[in-house]
Amino acid sequence: MQNVDLNKTADAWAPLSRTLFVPHTESEYRQLVELLDSLIDQVGEDESHPLASFMEVVGILIEKYEDEQVPELAVE
Repeated sequence: MQNVDLNKTADAWAPLSRTLFVPHTESEYRQLVELLDSLIDQVGEDESHPLASFMEVVGILIEKYEDEQVPELAVE
């Protein structure tokens, strides 16, 4: 396992935590959707882009919220 300097991580995380978080409300969810839209515009399909993994994490957080909060449509 890679050694992680938690002090440096905490210093880097403080400003980032206002942008990247687990959404618990509809408002937070919408913030992340707007962020993802901006990232898609910037990153596109370029998997080597410096923000590509960040975009993936935001997408996963959005998907988790949708899975837990958005009701499934009933198929009849």
